[in-house]
Amino acid sequence: MPDAAHQDVERAAAILRAGGLVAFPTETVYGLGAAARDPAALTRLYAVKGRPSDHPVIVHVASAADLPAWAADVPPAATALAERFWPGPLTLVLRRAPGVPNAVTGGRETVGLRVPDQPLALALLREFGDGIAAPSANRFGAVSPTTAAHVRASLGDDVDLILDGGPCAVGVESSIVDLSDPAAPRLLRSGGVGADELAAVLGTVPEPDTGPARAPGMLAAHYAPRARVEIRGDGEALARAVREHSAGTGVIAPASVAADLPDDVVVLGRPADAEAYARDLYALLREADDRGLARVLAVPPDPAGIGLAVRDRLARAAAAG
Repeated sequence: MPDAAHQDVERAAAILRAGGLVAFPTETVYGLGAAARDPAALTRLYAVKGRPSDHPVIVHVASAADLPAWAADVPPAATALAERFWPGPLTLVLRRAPGVPNAVTGGRETVGLRVPDQPLALALLREFGDGIAAPSANRFGAVSPTTAAHVRASLGDDVDLILDGGPCAVGVESSIVDLSDPAAPRLLRSGGVGADELAAVLGTVPEPDTGPARAPGMLAAHYAPRARVEIRGDGEALARAVREHSAGTGVIAPASVAADLPDDVVVLGRPADAEAYARDLYALLREADDRGLARVLAVPPDPAGIGLAVRDRLARAAAAG
C-alpha cells in the first residue's frame, strides 16, 4: 500500500477510535463506518443516516477469526460459508455475543457480520483492530453510493473522512443469510452471492424471508432516486411505455432492447450482462436525478446469480414511487 494511503488508513482508524465517522469503500457499496462498540458513535451514525433505531447495521470485521467476539456461537454452516465466500459480498446473521450493543442489532438477539473484499477496507479493519458498523454511506432509503463522489454528494460535511478506493467492483449490497437457526437458513437479502452458490455450500437453497425488516435492505421501499422508477418486463413493454410518454424519461435496458427510441428519451445505460447491470445500477439512478428526469424505465436482467439482486433493488426503488 502506498505511504499516502497507509497514512489515510491510520488517520481513519484514529477518527473511529475518537468516536468519529469514516466512509470507506467495499466491493459492494461505500459504507459509513463507526466503532461498533461505541454507543455515542453509533447514535451519531444513525442520526446522520436518518436511520430508524430498530433497523440493524452490519458489523464489518477483518477475518472469520473475529466471529467469536461478536457471535454467541458459530455453527458449521457459518464456518463453511465464511471459508467459501469471505472476504466477499456475504453477510452472516448469527446469535449475538454478550455485550454486543443494541444499537448494532436494532435491539434484536442477532448480529450481521461480514468480511469485505476490498484492500482499503481490510487495511482499515486491521488498523482499527475491532468491528466497524457500516451501513451504506447515504441518507436512509436513498440510492447507495458506489464512488467517493457519491458519498460527498449524499453526506457532505456530516462524515469526518472519506477514504477513496475508486468505484465499487460489485455495485449492489451483500447477500444476507440468517443462520441464527442453523437448521433453517434464511435468505434475508439477495446480493453479490447468488442463491445457487449458497445452496452449493449449504446443501439447500436458503428460504427467502419476506417478514418484517430484520436486516438492512428489507424494507419494501428502498434504494430510491427522486425520479420515479418503473419496471418493464421486456422490450415490447418498454416500447409501449415510451410511446405513451417519452419526455423526461430515462431508460436502463440491454442494448438489444434499448434501441430505436425517440430522440427525447435518455438512454442511461445498456448493461451487457447482469454483473455490469449491478455494477452500474446505482450510478445510473443517480445520473437520472442529476439530469432532472421524471422517471426511469428499467428492463431488469434474468433472475439468475446477481441478476436476482438487481431485480430486488429495482423493485424496491419502484415501490418508493
